[in-house]
Amino acid sequence: MSEAPPDPMAELLRLRASIDNIDAALTYMLAERFRCTKQVGALKAEHDLPPSDPAREERQTARLRELAADADLDPAFAEKWFNFVVAEVIHHHMRAKGEA
Repeated sequence: MSEAPPDPMAELLRLRASIDNIDAALTYMLAERFRCTKQVGALKAEHDLPPSDPAREERQTARLRELAADADLDPAFAEKWFNFVVAEVIHHHMRAKGEA
């Protein structure tokens, strides 16, 4: 006796539920990241440190590109995402310092 073919709509719903869970996890992780960078911004403002650290950003970009390649994710996409997040973090740091 042969098995019935899988229901494509049930499979679609299952996959979308997983995607929704991943989106929720990413949102909470990003929120936690910004909580940490907010503390970094306050520390930098308190000690008159510059809002950005180009050398660290360069190291992190290289690190994330490597991680992306290992994870079979487009490294260029990972770099774009990182640059977007860093730009927002720098904006927060400038605001904390009163420069924005």
